Amino acid sequence: MTGVYGVHGAKGPILLFLAGSLLLVPELTQAQEQDTSKVLPPVADTAGHQGAAADREGAPSPVIIPESVTEAAPALQIPSLPILTEEQARVEATVLNHAFRHEVPAAVKVPTVRKEAWVALAQKELTESGYPLDRPQVVVVVDRNPAVQRLCIFLALPHSSDWQVIGSTKVSTGTTGRKFYYITPTGVFQNTADILGYRALGTKNENGIMGNGIKGMRVWDFGWQWAEKGWLPSREKGQIRLEMHATDPVYLESRLGHTASEGCIRIPAALNVFFDKHGLIDAEYERMSAIDERFKALLRPDRTPSQLAGATVVVVDTADMPEVMSVNTADAKATTKPHGAASRG
Repeated sequence: MTGVYGVHGAKGPILLFLAGSLLLVPELTQAQEQDTSKVLPPVADTAGHQGAAADREGAPSPVIIPESVTEAAPALQIPSLPILTEEQARVEATVLNHAFRHEVPAAVKVPTVRKEAWVALAQKELTESGYPLDRPQVVVVVDRNPAVQRLCIFLALPHSSDWQVIGSTKVSTGTTGRKFYYITPTGVFQNTADILGYRALGTKNENGIMGNGIKGMRVWDFGWQWAEKGWLPSREKGQIRLEMHATDPVYLESRLGHTASEGCIRIPAALNVFFDKHGLIDAEYERMSAIDERFKALLRPDRTPSQLAGATVVVVDTADMPEVMSVNTADAKATTKPHGAASRG
C-alpha cells in the first residue's frame, strides 16, 4: 500500500508526498477538513444571493482546491519571507510613506492620540488571536467607529508599541438600519493563500453602481466571518463574506468616511492601487506565485513588492474611548504633511 506523509511547516501550504511525488495543498479550514476532493459549490450569501455574482460586494472568491498530481510533478520551492532589522524596516517604511503621499491623494493626518489607540487595540487583537508578529511587517488597521471610519497602514514591530505610520485614508465599513447590511466585525483577518481573491469586472448593478470599483481593482477576500445584523435591535449574528475593495468612483467614493457598506471594507481607488502595486498585504500570494500560476496571474506584472509586506488587516473600534472621540475634527481631517525619516506619527 502506498504511504502518504504530511509535513506541517510555518503558516502556508501543507506538503504531501504521494507515491514519490510532491503535492502542495493549502492549509485546510474547518469547512474543508472533511472533504477536499471536489470544488465547493457556490454558497448563497446572507442576502440570499448566489456567490457567482463576482462583481457584487461580498461575493465569494474561489476556494483553492488541490490539482491532480502527475507522475512528473517537480518539487517546487516556496520562497521565505524577508526579515529586516528594525533600522532597515524603518527606512523601508519611510520610503513607502513618501510613495503613499505621492500616490494616494486622499491621505489624511493621524493625530497622536488616535495612533496610540489604534496600536494598543491592534496589539490586543493580535495577541488574543494568536497571530505571530515575528518580523517587522505591514499591518493594516481599520477603525469601524462610525465617528472615525479610518484605515491606517502601519509598520508593525515585534515586542514594540512604537509602530510607524505609513499612511491613512477614509474608508466605509458596515452600516446599520438597512436590511441585509451587517456591522463589520472586529478582529484579525488574513489574506491567506487558502482563498484566491479576484479583480473587479467593472460591471454595474441594477442601480448603475460598480460595487467593487472600476475594472481591474483588487478584491481582497478574508472568507466567511460572523457579523452582527445591523438592521436588528437584537444584533443577532450571521455570516458575511468579508472583503476589502474599491467602490463606485462616481457615486460612492466621495462618501467614504461614513458607514455605508453591507459589511465589507470600502477603500479609495488610489489606495487599492497602492496596496496592489506594493503588495502590502500580499506576502502569502507573492510566495505562492513562485509555484502557482493562478497567483502569479492575479498579481500586477508591474508590481514592486515591499520587503515589509504582510497579510493582515485588523479591525478595531474606538467608540468607547473618549480620548479618541474628543480629537479635533479639523485636525483629524487635515491632509497628511511631509515629514522626515525620524517622524513616526
